[in-house]
Amino acid sequence: MGKHSRPGPPNQPSRAIPRVDAGDPLAAYEKRRRAPMNVHRRHRPLHGGGGHLRPDEPRALEEWNGFSYEPAGTAANLREALLWVNGIDPGTEAASK
Repeated sequence: MGKHSRPGPPNQPSRAIPRVDAGDPLAAYEKRRRAPMNVHRRHRPLHGGGGHLRPDEPRALEEWNGFSYEPAGTAANLREALLWVNGIDPGTEAASK
């Protein structure tokens, strides 16, 4: 088979990474510590299932600590979880839009 030239879906961030510095002894280690797809915050339904299903159920919030995702709290529903993921305070005017 030939090489594929298509870089990937247009709705996903680039997986391209900067070249590894040969003079840095920790370069390979730093590469492994990057969050998957550069997603540092995520949410999941508390009782399993798809993230878009049942938007009124509570969500578990998880944050990347440099090694793995760790629990960061809960949100009452999908809307509040998405505000937290995007770094918007639910009590502000920007959240009411």
